[in-house]
Amino acid sequence: MPKFVYDFTEGNKDLKDLLGGKGANLAEMTNLGLPVPPGFTITTDACRYYLAEGTVPDGLDDEVTRHLSALEDSMGRKLGDPADPLLVSVRSGAKFSMPGMMDTVLNIGLSDESVDGLAKQSGNERFAWDAYRRLIQMFGKTVLDIDGERFEHALDAAKKAHGAASDTELDADDLKALTATYKEIVLSTTGREFPQDPREQMDLAVMAVFNSWNSDRAILYRRQERIPTDLGTAVNIVAMVFGNLGDDSGTGVAFTRDPGTGARGVYGDYLTNAQGEDVVAGIRNTVPLLDLETIDKPAYDELMSIMATLEGHYRDLCDIEFTVERGKLWMLQTRVGKRTAGAAFRIATQLVDEGVIDLDEALTRVTGEELARLMFPAFDTSGDVTLITIAISASPGAAVGKAVFDSATAVAWADAGEQVILVRRETNPEDLHGMIAAQGVLTSRGGKTSHAAVVARGMGKTCVCGAESLEVDTAGKQFTAADGTVVREGDVISIDGTSGAVYLGEIPVSASNVVQYFEGELAPDADELVAAVHTLMTRADEARRLGVRANADNGPDCARARRFGAHGVGLVRTEHMFLGERRQLIEDLILAGTDDTARRAALNALEPLQRGDFTQILEAMDGLPVTVRLIDPPLHEFLPDFTELSVKVALAGDDATPKDLRLLEAVRRLHEQNPMLGLRGVRLGLVIPGLFDMQVRAIAHAAADRLAAGGDPQPEIMIPLVATVQELEITRESAEKVLAEVTEETGTEVHALIGTMIEVPRAAVTAGEIAKSADFFSFGTNDLTQMTWAFSRDDVEGAFFSPYIAKGIFGESPFETLDVDGVGRLVKIASAEGRATKPGLKLGVCGEHGGDPASVWFFHAAGLDYVSCSPFRVPIARLEAGRAAVASAGSDTR
Repeated sequence: MPKFVYDFTEGNKDLKDLLGGKGANLAEMTNLGLPVPPGFTITTDACRYYLAEGTVPDGLDDEVTRHLSALEDSMGRKLGDPADPLLVSVRSGAKFSMPGMMDTVLNIGLSDESVDGLAKQSGNERFAWDAYRRLIQMFGKTVLDIDGERFEHALDAAKKAHGAASDTELDADDLKALTATYKEIVLSTTGREFPQDPREQMDLAVMAVFNSWNSDRAILYRRQERIPTDLGTAVNIVAMVFGNLGDDSGTGVAFTRDPGTGARGVYGDYLTNAQGEDVVAGIRNTVPLLDLETIDKPAYDELMSIMATLEGHYRDLCDIEFTVERGKLWMLQTRVGKRTAGAAFRIATQLVDEGVIDLDEALTRVTGEELARLMFPAFDTSGDVTLITIAISASPGAAVGKAVFDSATAVAWADAGEQVILVRRETNPEDLHGMIAAQGVLTSRGGKTSHAAVVARGMGKTCVCGAESLEVDTAGKQFTAADGTVVREGDVISIDGTSGAVYLGEIPVSASNVVQYFEGELAPDADELVAAVHTLMTRADEARRLGVRANADNGPDCARARRFGAHGVGLVRTEHMFLGERRQLIEDLILAGTDDTARRAALNALEPLQRGDFTQILEAMDGLPVTVRLIDPPLHEFLPDFTELSVKVALAGDDATPKDLRLLEAVRRLHEQNPMLGLRGVRLGLVIPGLFDMQVRAIAHAAADRLAAGGDPQPEIMIPLVATVQELEITRESAEKVLAEVTEETGTEVHALIGTMIEVPRAAVTAGEIAKSADFFSFGTNDLTQMTWAFSRDDVEGAFFSPYIAKGIFGESPFETLDVDGVGRLVKIASAEGRATKPGLKLGVCGEHGGDPASVWFFHAAGLDYVSCSPFRVPIARLEAGRAAVASAGSDTR
């Protein structure tokens, strides 16, 4: 029979798949001899069975009973015993951290009888009733699905009735009355009394934790963080220790380094006379962890020692939850801590400097997504700004938007195209939708370990917490600053998650230091963060096999891409050179129709302009390959809109100009039901005489000009939308003829590789034939995705992608991250068959997938030679290519 329950003494940190992150790490701390309350873990296997079958697996109840009995024996108490009750917590714990997204219930085992026993056992009647009302509140919300606001309103009413600013000011009688109110809420809402049987409480709480895996907020969080949906959660049942026994008790969260900056030191929050959820919820403002040294020095010293032990053991920043019960320190959780992008880079290089890890492992500790965040702009406060307050910098970044005071409004306004800042007293898991929709989050309560801070850091969302000087009125949809400034819903504010500053109005932004470093404007040692980025980028470049090129269409973009580390251009989109004033020349070409003289005149006018463009690009990328795609889109894109032109001609009547009439006729003639599958790409070159020859001639003359100037041009000519080898053979023969003509005209030998884009499924599956006439393949994954999925990108993303993602049909847009099972398979087939025909065939990708971190790993594994992406994403691709190489060298898996 499979084993579904593990004691903490039986597990270890490598069993996260089975025990979840929390259970595995509790077991690891137990094995290290740290002070962990005893307990046991119900596995993710049990959860998956329950979610699939609607019932717990056979034998689970018996296993739980045996482990509970062992726990009772070790503690010398029975669960819920009226005279001396053992209390337990029931906590979720998935493989990947999902802070606040699933459920936890504390103080299981309390009842009308055992609350008196707890009071006698602890010698503290107030504590006992506080624990009981917390149980009913958490159980009611989590297990019985009662609106948590009902309990909060009852607590607020009790505080108001007794003139209490905080729940800690309520005495035992107050809490006893509040408990009775809570029980009445349960009865009136559910039609049944609060359960008094402690085992029933525990079993129902376990089921609630299992069910919380599929709660709306958990599903949304997994989708946001790309966590697989089929993992399930483990459940940890742990003997309770209490931080709310008085001033000699408390609870806190600690980090072995600052998760916001990566700085070494003592970081965290502590709250006297409280339970853990008080810290995370931000209901009461905490004190800095350093204050614990004054409050309880022995507990502080022991905590510092344990923190050093854990960081040394995990070899990384650790996030720790702990409780002090009457001077006794207990460890409730540890995990490798979430951190900001800047902290990730700093900590990785710090650990290298300290000799804890090597550079290759440091590369695995950072991601391209984090590097992208570091490249976002920062506020420029050199001008006149209105500072509202400075609070806690919880998650860095610069966010500007209209203030909104509830998540529903945040989502609605964001869907309408507005940028918003979500302002709350404190956030809770139900605010996840609003946090995702908002540009940033501002709270008046909580610290760096509050729900808002932890979730925002995980999402890379700008967040400022603990702005105590702001009086946030969510009902009135406004907040008031200490100087009397009132910010109402819809007013624009700016929040700086790096400094904690909150500004009135929109603050301009400036380039980040990391971007300035890539631009060559800052030295590699300009500051600690830049130095860390430089160190890891250097190692990534040394390790990577994949080349990284840029998609760039003009000299300045090419120059910037080169500064950003691109080793060539993988895609020059020549159609972009025909926009603006040059559109007229394309119109002339189209209007020429079958008139050879007019067509040649139009092409002759275009050629010197193209030649100048290519010369500029080849100069910027001197010594590096430049892949020029011949014109690809259908010609109607260069003509006026059919409807607008028809209206113009109709209104003009007899006064319509001959040109407008000819344009209207041309638009009608070129109209296609599905132009993306019509006359475009190689078909244009075959149907319109001289079009491709003109472009090849311009490329060849530009190369000759650069050679004459002492340069080293390396042009590559790419034929788009090829579906059959015959198209490529004809086009290649013509291009080679033009190259030979220019060589003879200039007396300069001009060489250019000639290849094709693989963007049509037929081309992918006949790549062996096509390779006979190709020097290289470049996968156009944008169109290949469209044609493989039968998607029109311009239409489907707005039409049905959101429900497709919500229903789990795909985890993310296949236009953002490559569909490895479908499109990826075509890439593999084409690569294998192409190189079987021509072993030296060069393979690249020029769709924007070339800059997507996950896709880069696939292209590395598929054996491509290079990826190409927009200039801004070049550093991201470089980093991910290095990370992929290091990972494959170590284990051949990501």
